[in-house]
Amino acid sequence: MNDMTGGLSFLPLGGTGEIGMNLNLYRLDGTWLAVDCGIGFSGNDTPEAEVLMPDPGFIAERSKSLCGLVITHAHEDHLGAVAHLWPQLRCPIYATPFAAAVLRRKLGEAHLLNQVKIHTVRGNEAFTVGPFDLQFVSVTHSVPEAKALILRTPQGIIVHTGDWKLDQEPVVGPVTDLEAFKAIGDEGVLAMVSDSTNALKDGVSGTEGSVRDSMAELIASLHGRIAITCFASNVARVDSIARAARKAGREVMIVGRSLRNLETAARECGYFADLPPFLTEQDANSVADDNLLMIITGSQGEPRSALSRIASDTHPNITLGEGDTVIYSSRMIPGNEQAVMAVQDNLTRRGVTVLTDKDHLVHVSGHATRDDMRTLYELVRPQYSVPVHGEWRHLTAHAALARDLGINAVLLEDGDVLNLGPGSVEVIDTAPTGRLALDGGRLLPMTGGVLAARRKMLFNGIVLASFAVDDEGYVIGEPKISAPGLLESEDPESIRITQEFADAIDEIPDELRQDDNAFRDAAKTALRRALGRKLQKRPLVDVHLLRV
Repeated sequence: MNDMTGGLSFLPLGGTGEIGMNLNLYRLDGTWLAVDCGIGFSGNDTPEAEVLMPDPGFIAERSKSLCGLVITHAHEDHLGAVAHLWPQLRCPIYATPFAAAVLRRKLGEAHLLNQVKIHTVRGNEAFTVGPFDLQFVSVTHSVPEAKALILRTPQGIIVHTGDWKLDQEPVVGPVTDLEAFKAIGDEGVLAMVSDSTNALKDGVSGTEGSVRDSMAELIASLHGRIAITCFASNVARVDSIARAARKAGREVMIVGRSLRNLETAARECGYFADLPPFLTEQDANSVADDNLLMIITGSQGEPRSALSRIASDTHPNITLGEGDTVIYSSRMIPGNEQAVMAVQDNLTRRGVTVLTDKDHLVHVSGHATRDDMRTLYELVRPQYSVPVHGEWRHLTAHAALARDLGINAVLLEDGDVLNLGPGSVEVIDTAPTGRLALDGGRLLPMTGGVLAARRKMLFNGIVLASFAVDDEGYVIGEPKISAPGLLESEDPESIRITQEFADAIDEIPDELRQDDNAFRDAAKTALRRALGRKLQKRPLVDVHLLRV
């Protein structure tokens, strides 16, 4: 791809055509700027991985031309991959005080903190990164200090909304700054690159204030232990829950590492200032059930989260049972339905009452509905709409809405390079994209050999054979076969396969016995043949050959 052409272009490497994994690039006259760098959660279609992130290979190869990374807000799908991918990017980072506080904890855990230069951008003042003239504009979202990013370039103004909604009672932080958006619209906007998450949802957004009132009423009416699960980063929600709990005479405890990190970052930035420090799970038995409210991580059914462990009764400090209530103050992210249902089922089996947003007003989305989107388009009046942050059905609904308002809409997928000027606004090139899975501490390509093998093992099992031969290549003793996840060792089928494999290696021609690789390949073929049709599976096979 030719990077030296002048002008301005936009390239999403993640987050356009999917929810999560946001990684966006802008190029101005050969210099690149990254916006956001997030993770995605693996769904039912990727059982071999838990946490996914975009492959930054394209920009890693051009890291010398990367002038910075701007973080729009502190959600995992926008900054969760920074600590994993920064070593490939090695550029300065620009973020609000709250996002910077969250990021510092993550970089500290990854032992990168002293290498990364984080510039804290306060308020909505203008700042420059390389050749880019930038400005933040406050928007309301389900995390404090969410910002839209304005790029002023020689080719025109770009509004990159980040995640946003309109909320007259956001509870924490300012309302979306519509006057600033109108003033930018008056300057003339070339393109708005905007959030599509709720593009299928009609009407106006629910307010955080209405959730606070409804939650306070609900908490006051319940007895026994109350546990509420929400996204750890939703400071306004945690604040609402804590105040409602105190009003109802309950102590507030937080359970789970991400919530403890969130509390520290929030208090560092002046949030929760008039709330006493929250209890920790070690205090679980020092408070009477009717006086306790727990805020717990695990609203998406994550297998190792606190709520999943409580539901399966494997949490070291906390139990819930008959007479207790769990409230889901969140929505299910698409792909997590089965995991969430399994946790709710386990809780119900223990006698716990499970309440969700279907039963009470306990959650509102942090993303703009169709009415919100119309309002913003009417203020900003861009020539072009570029829907991002959503699956294909969200992007197409967003594009249709923009076209109804007389705005040209351009549909992109990850890897499309959109020319924004000079010349016509159109896709001019594609860049390689991919996904990486976090596997323990390693990053592995989803399409690479390791995870492909794991996918195969997951459904078809694995068969390992080992045998010893002498210098001449003749078998010594009996071959051994193990098939974990496929056959029991004492199984008659295992014994038959071992026997047939032994017979088949005896028949391998002498000329193949001198070279280990040729011998091993012939033995693999023999093993596949011995497995035969009976299992109706095609397991991964491997052979260990030992020369004695």
